[in-house]
Amino acid sequence: MKNLIVILVLALVSVASFAQDKLSHLRTAKRIITVEEPSAPYYSVQILALKNPPSDAGFFEKLDEVKEYPGSDGYIRYCVGSFSSYSEANASIEAVKAKGYDEAFVVNTQRFKLSSVGGASSGVSLAKEINPNKDYVVQLSAFRYPVYLTFFENVKDVYEYRLNDKIFRYTTPPVKGSEVRGLLAQMKELGYKNAFIVEYDKYAPFRIE
Repeated sequence: MKNLIVILVLALVSVASFAQDKLSHLRTAKRIITVEEPSAPYYSVQILALKNPPSDAGFFEKLDEVKEYPGSDGYIRYCVGSFSSYSEANASIEAVKAKGYDEAFVVNTQRFKLSSVGGASSGVSLAKEINPNKDYVVQLSAFRYPVYLTFFENVKDVYEYRLNDKIFRYTTPPVKGSEVRGLLAQMKELGYKNAFIVEYDKYAPFRIE
């Protein structure tokens, strides 16, 4: 009986991991795009809000692109379309519902309060003296769940960490303090507007190889 319970638990874990891997694939393929900061146009159609990502990746199969908004209230909101006005977004509601998303409604994403996961408060202030001989990294993003490193397609090498707060953080490889300001500017040019500097020794023990 005990062996049967163990087998059932392992099977459930395997199924959950498989579903999460499928969601990660959708993120990597840009079918699910995680949003760290809403940008115009702000009106969209929300199809789902959950505490955790859907266990069935097939939920999104009828959609070409979905934006994923991790909220500060613990909910992850999934939206489709970007519209300049409420009326434009509302005109698309019937088409979205026709695909099976019956609870769809119009939202203004500018009003979303997004989670500041791994936010800049944990970074090094540029006003602070940076030791030119010490190692630093530039944090690109942080998520409550892992993403494939190919998510950062325009960065040659990315380090992944899982700290004690269970947040996954993604950074550049370490560089000396004498180089890190230039690296930060480069990452911002590539589109990582919220990137910031972190002392590497704070993250190093938590790196996922």
